[in-house]
Amino acid sequence: MRSAASGSSARFEIAGASGADMELFRTWAEDEGWNPGDTDRLAFAVADPRGFLVGRLDGEPAACISAVRYGTGFGFIGFYIARPAFRGQGYGIQLWQAGMERLDGRLVGLDGVVEQQDNYRKSGFRRVWNNVRHEGTPQGGPRPLADGVRLVDAATLPFGVLAAYDRRFFPEARDAFLFAWTGLPGRTAVAAVRDGRIEGLGVIRPCSGAWRVGPLYAGTPQIAAALLHRLAQDAPGGAVAVDVPDANPAATALMAELGLVPTFEAARMYTGPAPEVDLAGMYAVTSLELG
Repeated sequence: MRSAASGSSARFEIAGASGADMELFRTWAEDEGWNPGDTDRLAFAVADPRGFLVGRLDGEPAACISAVRYGTGFGFIGFYIARPAFRGQGYGIQLWQAGMERLDGRLVGLDGVVEQQDNYRKSGFRRVWNNVRHEGTPQGGPRPLADGVRLVDAATLPFGVLAAYDRRFFPEARDAFLFAWTGLPGRTAVAAVRDGRIEGLGVIRPCSGAWRVGPLYAGTPQIAAALLHRLAQDAPGGAVAVDVPDANPAATALMAELGLVPTFEAARMYTGPAPEVDLAGMYAVTSLELG
């Protein structure tokens, strides 16, 4: 797709992102203060290989967006960044339109930063909750777990068990993404199990700042706390960042109890009715870029 830049002979081209582009997007997200995971792009690429777009002005990357399709009826917008030198010139909106066209006919979600939420509302999105990032080193030590509950390496469980559990918290199956997300080198994925049933799942991944935890699913606050303490053991200095849906008051209360403090927020927004997911068991979303 090509279009002339307004008021100049420059050419703006929108195309699918390459592997090198994906690494560039990570750098841009870092510049925005989003603290992306070091290897997130490798899992993103398998979620939807055609779901990442780059806008180039006369060949120079100027903007990016993800428009990832899940199943037959859901999509997620993320990674929407125009480089500062190219803002206010219409390039970002062209890329936005291309991303939304790719998701036409689907329920679409996104996590919108505060300064962009009014623009998303104009595009038909409405807020359903806020994802609030809490950061710090969990305090107090792990809580005792209920009889029979134990923490195990998630890789020791059949992947189908993990995928079925994840499906409780996400609108569509995302098996290829989840397999990569939980298994990439340098990450730790821990499950809580009892009598062969999974009752919690947490993943931590390396970042340039506080290591990010997501998802964090749990049947009780005690299980969520135990998972978070275990995951924090792998982070430098024990510092973690957790994107907590404020629609789960128990999750917000747990973060305060553990001494983690709010540092950032983004609104979870949808173009239609919010999908039915297990919010009571969701203590952290997986990724603000892909849902």
